[in-house]
Amino acid sequence: MSTVTIDTEMGAILASLGIQEINKGASTGAHWFNTRGPEIHSYSPVDGELIATVKSATEAEYEAAILKGQEAFKIWRQVPAPKRGEIVRQLGQKLREYKEPLGKLVSYEMGKSYQEGLGEVQEMIDICDFAVGLSRQLNGSTLHSERPVHRMYDQYHPLGIVGIISAFNFPVAVWCWNTALAWICGDVCIWKPSEKTPLTAIACQKITAEVFAENDVPEGVSTVLIGGAELGIAMSNDKRVPLVSATGSTRMGKAVGEAVGKRLGKSLLELGGNNAIIITPSADLKLVLPGVVFGAVGTSGQRCTSTRRLIIHESIYDQVRDILVNAYKQIKIGNPLDERFHMGPLIDADAVNTYLEAIAKVKAEGGNVLVEGQKLSGEGYESGCYVSPSIAEVENHYAIVQHETFAPLLYIMKYSGDVDNAIALQNNVAQGLSSSIFTNNIRESEQFLSASGSDCGIANVNIGTSGAEIGGAFGGEKETGGGRESGSDAWKVYMRRQTNTINYSSELPLAQGIKFDF
Repeated sequence: MSTVTIDTEMGAILASLGIQEINKGASTGAHWFNTRGPEIHSYSPVDGELIATVKSATEAEYEAAILKGQEAFKIWRQVPAPKRGEIVRQLGQKLREYKEPLGKLVSYEMGKSYQEGLGEVQEMIDICDFAVGLSRQLNGSTLHSERPVHRMYDQYHPLGIVGIISAFNFPVAVWCWNTALAWICGDVCIWKPSEKTPLTAIACQKITAEVFAENDVPEGVSTVLIGGAELGIAMSNDKRVPLVSATGSTRMGKAVGEAVGKRLGKSLLELGGNNAIIITPSADLKLVLPGVVFGAVGTSGQRCTSTRRLIIHESIYDQVRDILVNAYKQIKIGNPLDERFHMGPLIDADAVNTYLEAIAKVKAEGGNVLVEGQKLSGEGYESGCYVSPSIAEVENHYAIVQHETFAPLLYIMKYSGDVDNAIALQNNVAQGLSSSIFTNNIRESEQFLSASGSDCGIANVNIGTSGAEIGGAFGGEKETGGGRESGSDAWKVYMRRQTNTINYSSELPLAQGIKFDF
């Protein structure tokens, strides 16, 4: 990799992660291909510096990776699941050792705060821990047969190659959510990370290769292919990839889902969110403020679970609005590696332009911009990716409100009457990822969680929309894609289900009493 010396500390971090003198964008483990595709330049949104240039994978490298993955699967699927779990345990331990430098690289390459970068690596550690226990619990069911002297059960087998397409905003955690579970299930993984964050992907592959080499895991169980959309398209259309897990925009997810569906493959889609918090008259406002502000400006509004809409009862609307406007005046924006700052940059200049265009559309539709975000310039903002956050009074039906803007743009609106009216507003968008209600009224909270309540995959009470625990299944409904990752029984998507019937009698009874006389 042709690296640029940023400063002594960042150079040391890259070296500690094994990122030094390569410019290759494809690996099946310890082996790195001499890739010949177009160059991908990784610029930090923190300071605008070129961190590195990586040559992307080509169609030839993709084909080689698929063949290597198929070979590896024949070996990996025969390894007992608890032994696969032990290897994932070692990966979790290795991530603990690399937590600080990897978290700092995530922060520098993507732009989220250092604490959030550390938190993302901690999510990787947590899912490894979860997967270790799960490796001994890939349970099927024993069933009762209607035929005498017969036994039935169902069991789960690995699928084969799992394709992973990840987004820039969580450049390492989402990969690990998929791989930790897929690997203990017996699958092999091919990862196409966002071309906006190639270095974090290379770092993860190098860390994984260390563990796999120590355990004689074959090449092809973990593969990374760095490149553009063409790699995702190839993966989505490839019958040799039975499952494609894709995280990103709804537009991208629809294309992936359509391609995979045409070949009757399986897709796990984690797409856009348009997440709302309902604030009722009984809400504890001491809880509301940190929940809303972090949800709206954490990761600079670039989380799929970021708070986009605030639905406030009219009786407390003015009070909540004024508290928020005052809180936004106190948000400190700057280098995310400096813990004094609450908010870092957007990912790139295109994201900044999209954000500013969204604010203009709010005004054009009649919205009242209470806190208007601006592109920041001057000392500390040289990258051109820094903005200040926005709050706008809107109506839920505005076209721009119905659309997810991946930036720190918070919409606030009133509701009147009972909580059902607020829930109706919340549900009246195309997306269905995360939702939240702040209330001390048990009837309101239970209504929100009922079948006629929130239509989202995640519904929280007295906490914000942003983030999720490893132990729960993560994902959403409607245009969020319907996928589930991480905890609960999300592991089942990485396996194929098989029903078995065993006849241990000396006769062969046929269905529906049919008899053949021979």
